[in-house]
Amino acid sequence: MMQWWIGAFLVLLAAGLGYYIRLIIGRYKIQSGEQEAKRLLDEARREVDGTRKEAGIQAKAEVLKAREAFEHETKSRRQEMAALEARMAERELNLDRKVAMIDKKNLAIEQKLAEVEKKEVELNQQRDEYNALIKTEREKLQRIAGMTLEEARRALMARIEEEVRGETGMLIRRLQEEAKENAERAAKKIVALAIQRFSSGHVSEIMTSTIALPSEDMKGRIIGREGRNIRALEAATGVDLLVDDTPEAVVISAFDPLRREIAKQTLERLIVDGRIHPARIEEVVAKVKEEMAEVIRAAGEEAIYAVGLQGVEPEMVRTLGRLKYRNSYAQNVLMHSIEVAQLMGIMAGELGLDVMLAKRTGLFHDIGKALDSEVEGSHAIIGADFLRRQGETQVLLNAVAAHHSDVEPESIYAILAAAADAISASRPGARSENTAIYVKRLEQLEALASGFSGIEKCYAIQAGREVRIIVQPEKVDDAGAMHLARDISKKIEQDLQYPGQIKVTVIREKRCVEYAR
Repeated sequence: MMQWWIGAFLVLLAAGLGYYIRLIIGRYKIQSGEQEAKRLLDEARREVDGTRKEAGIQAKAEVLKAREAFEHETKSRRQEMAALEARMAERELNLDRKVAMIDKKNLAIEQKLAEVEKKEVELNQQRDEYNALIKTEREKLQRIAGMTLEEARRALMARIEEEVRGETGMLIRRLQEEAKENAERAAKKIVALAIQRFSSGHVSEIMTSTIALPSEDMKGRIIGREGRNIRALEAATGVDLLVDDTPEAVVISAFDPLRREIAKQTLERLIVDGRIHPARIEEVVAKVKEEMAEVIRAAGEEAIYAVGLQGVEPEMVRTLGRLKYRNSYAQNVLMHSIEVAQLMGIMAGELGLDVMLAKRTGLFHDIGKALDSEVEGSHAIIGADFLRRQGETQVLLNAVAAHHSDVEPESIYAILAAAADAISASRPGARSENTAIYVKRLEQLEALASGFSGIEKCYAIQAGREVRIIVQPEKVDDAGAMHLARDISKKIEQDLQYPGQIKVTVIREKRCVEYAR
């Protein structure tokens, strides 16, 4: 029994010791937890303080940044406002100036209106005075001369017409001088530039070609038995052969350069070949004609290439090449056409026009001369009809047809074509004519100018490019001289055919001579 109580006591003692130990351990844990919680609370407080400081610093930075942006924007606004105020002030100043100018102009206009009204009053007074003077003169004429009212009116009209004619003569002269000063300056500049930039030589072809012979015996072979060879050659080529004029040479004479060239090549080949008889002559002539067709086509292509054109119909190329063997006053028409094309292109460039259209017009302006032996009419109209069939534009067709005034010009290209054609044709050495034609043209010019009344003497000078007229001073006054020059120039344009232009100079002078003895 005693042992049981001891065991129970030990159990209770062990339980009490265990409870006490757990109690001590629990208190230790509580103290450790409180210390850990205090430590964590301190750390949290420190983190909160750091975060609060960082947030304060960041907020201050944002405030400073916003303040700087606001100040910059405010400064820009102030500058814009200052510039706007300056512009407004400048505009107000300009408006004030304009208002002052308008006031000044209004004042000047009012003054001019007052002057106009004053002049109108003076003109009315002068009109009344003139009417009164006319009435007085009319009464005097009726009273003194015994003239009727109708007769007096005619006499008065004649007197007024004479006065007005003198005034119009002076006005025409002044206007002509002003027009020449303004128009000729620009025109001469363009024409001179065109001539300066394009300058080509002119070779005057004669009407004969000479072929050298290897020996004098060759003439007999060319003539043939009873002249059959020379007759066959002349019939096949349409030229005249002169075999007796020049030793060891044969002269081919023909107005048609193409026939002359065919005959020349035929005769050269016959001389080299040595076989000269009618059948051989006809064979060689046919072959040369075939080759000349190719030469003509090549000449047309070379002309088109020289001008720089594209899209030309083959028929136009062949027809253009025929101009190589066509002359006008001994000027080669193909070379003349190329020159006119270049001149028109240069002048069109200076005037801001279509250069290629101008060149095309200039190159084909005389293409009708290759067809005028086949079709009747002016070569300008023939050429325009031919180009119309080839599908050319209306502007080009009118320019070709109008370059010799056969029709009215419809565009500036027609004017340029006439001007370039006159420049090329009137160059020194470009064209030539025989003495008879030259003298006849001068005589026609002098006779036409001498047909007007009041002319004392008339002279054609400078190869017919100027006519000087000396008038009788007691019959023609200064104003009449101006009218006479215009009338003569119009008459020359209507009645004469001439290249380039003719200057009409009317000279009026009064000489009083006395001798001291």
